[in-house]
Formats: sequence, C-alpha cells, structure tokens
Amino acid sequence: MNPSAGSDQDISGPAYLRLVLLGALIGIPAALVAAGFLAFVHWLEDRLWHDLPDLLGYSSPPWFLVIALPALGACTVVAARHFLPGDGGHPPLEGLGGKPTPVSYGPSVALAAIGTLAFGAVLGPEAPLIALGSLVGLAFAPLVRPGPKEEAVIGTAGSFSAISAVFGGPLVAGVLLLEASVGLGAAAIPVLLPGLVAAAVGYLIFVGLGDWGGLHETALAVPGLPAYDGTSVEDLLVALAVGIAAAIVIIFVRRLGYGVDAFRPRLGMPALLIAGGLAVGLLAELADVLGADSQDVLFSGQSSVPVVITEDSVWVVLVLIAAKALAYSVSLGCGFRGGPVFPAVFLGVALATLAVIIFDVSPTLAVAVGTAAGVAAMTRLVFASVLFAALLVGRDGLDAIPAAVLAAVAAWLIMAAVERLSPTQAGAEGTEAGAPPGGSKA
Repeated sequence: MNPSAGSDQDISGPAYLRLVLLGALIGIPAALVAAGFLAFVHWLEDRLWHDLPDLLGYSSPPWFLVIALPALGACTVVAARHFLPGDGGHPPLEGLGGKPTPVSYGPSVALAAIGTLAFGAVLGPEAPLIALGSLVGLAFAPLVRPGPKEEAVIGTAGSFSAISAVFGGPLVAGVLLLEASVGLGAAAIPVLLPGLVAAAVGYLIFVGLGDWGGLHETALAVPGLPAYDGTSVEDLLVALAVGIAAAIVIIFVRRLGYGVDAFRPRLGMPALLIAGGLAVGLLAELADVLGADSQDVLFSGQSSVPVVITEDSVWVVLVLIAAKALAYSVSLGCGFRGGPVFPAVFLGVALATLAVIIFDVSPTLAVAVGTAAGVAAMTRLVFASVLFAALLVGRDGLDAIPAAVLAAVAAWLIMAAVERLSPTQAGAEGTEAGAPPGGSKA
C-alpha cells in the first residue's frame, strides 16, 4: 500500500465513507471465498492422504505416496505458473505482502496453492488467502470507480477479511496491518479502517450471527492446554532462549531457501519445483524412518502443533525440527506458493517443547513463547505475534504473555542484528516481510 494512498487529503469525506461501506460489503464474499478454498484444500488432503492409502490397503500413507504426492503437487504448481497468468501468486520468500491481485490471476493463485497445500509442501494458507481476498476486493472496486490509491485500500480490505479465518478473527489481522504500516503514523488509521471493518464483518461468517451458528472454525487451535497461573524466572529464561533459537532457525531456513532459489536460472522453474517436491517427500520419509511421523514434517504444521507439544521424546522433537526446517527451506525456495507463517509457528513451538521435556515447563507457556518467537522471527512483527500467541493459548494462558513478549522481542532483536551485519542479503530476505498484505511495503 502506498503511504500516501489513504491520507485525509487524498480521499474526500464522501469518497472515504464509500470505501468504509465497501469494506463492510467486501468482508462477506471475501470470507466465503476463503472458507470455500480452505474447505476444498482440506477435502482434497483427506482424499490424498487418508482415502487413497485406505484404497491401496494401507493404514497410513506408504513411503511411495509420501515421496510421490509432494512431487505430484509440484507438477500442479508448474502447470499453474506456466499456463495461467499470475505466476501462481506471491513468492513466499518475499513474505506476506504483495501488490493487489487482479481477478485474472485468481485461477493461477488457487491452483498453485492447492498443489502446494493439499499435496504436503511445507507452507501455510495465509498468502493465497491474502491474494484471493484481494482479488475479491478488486472485483467490487467498480462499484466506486476508485483511483489507484482507493483501489489499494479496497484490495487490502478483501485480503484481511480472508485471512481473519486463519488468524482467529479481526484482532490479529488488524494489528498485523497496523504494525506493518507504522511508518504512516496517524495517517495509517484512515488507510486501515476499511480493512478492519472487512475483517470484522467477514469473520461473522465463521462465528455466526444471531441464531445462525456460522461456519466451522478454521483458526489454529491447541486443545487441552492446562491453565498457566504463574511465571518464574526459569520460564522467562526459557522464553529468551526460545526466541533466540527460533531466530537462528529461521535465519537458516531463509538463507537455505534463497540458496535453493539460486538454482532456478540454471535448472529452470519446472525442474527445480519437481526436484523440490521430491526432496520434501524424501525428508518426510527419512524423518519417519528415524522415529518421527512423516505427516508432522509435511504440510504447514498447523494441525501438528497439538501433536508436537505432547511429544515426550527429545530425539523425535529434534528430528522433527531438523526435517521440518529443511523441508520448509526447500518449499520456500523451489517455487511452491503458500504462506511462510505457520511453519514458523510449528518450529517455534517444537523448540519450546524441548524445554517442556527437559525442564518440565508448562506446555501452555511453550505454545505461547514458541508461537510468538516463530511469528516474530519470520514476519518481523512483534505486536501481532504476541497477540496471536495470546489468542492461541486463550484465557488460561494469559499469565504466559509476558514471557511471550520476551520471546518475540528476543527473536526480533536477533533478526535485526543479522540484518545490520549482513545488510545486502538480509535486505533482500526482508523484502515485504512486514508489508501490509494487498499492498507494497509501507
């Protein structure tokens, strides 16, 4: 989003009111598109990873499917990027931000995301949802005949309605947008208001209204966490350690991802993508041989967080961290299309799980500090990271939030220090990491 796009001087009172009302109008269809997309991805994932093994006579995915399905998904992404306009959407190495997505790019974005998410690549749904929500907003833009600045605001409104589904409502979406646009100062409020309204109205699709119960909740949830009702010095030290460790792992992931991407001019996009899909499958199968579950290595990690936090073997957790980080790097760099946030959440929580096993800290604390550290390290957004962690652990985990703040700040400081020490590469890696979805970096 252009910093001058939403200033009071640029958009008149009646025109701005129309933008706010249009944001409310966009919220519902953008949320419905997000819900439909997520439902289809989950349906296809069940067919591929549960029904297909059953049909072949296996109780769990056999080794050849674990290796072949990510490669088959890579072929799907190649088709989306090669034959359809839009190159499959925003490259995940460039973070969450991106330009408003034209409606004509919709099929490419959706197909590439399906080939990534349902077939096991290690990326999340947030970036495709941002793009799909943005194109819904632009589809409604002719109602107000906007200029370029108003069009950016409308595209952002659709994006935030769509991603409110996976980030637990409009709070995280709004804070994420506000923090990413902090350079605008007070001028950010009129820019962000239509997006916040769209996210709030769109989330009603999931929580319901009146006697209507809404659609199935799609946000990340960790059931069965015990109440956390006290913070110790040990817990705060664990939070700092997890923040530092998460930043180091994410630095490794991003740099290896850029190293994988460097092979693209030599191999070409199709060959690199298919090789990347095979590598992801092989890493998952290797982890399975070493004692972990291949399904916890594959995918975004969104559904595996409740599994890893209950793991009681240090060896298994270390195998998961190593295999997930490597598969995450390959997925980021080889050309898959998805979001970078949820795998970082999994890695942060997995690192914190080591403290649960070794030092017997609360799993609720581990989820809070791991989530905050992982998200802050990947996005460079501290406030949104802490808020997301707070919503994730719920009311019983509110006392863990001070530790989550320390974890997020520690991760942010490490990332900032690395950027200062290596400004060229870090600058490239951080491109649009903190950009408001639907627009350029604020």
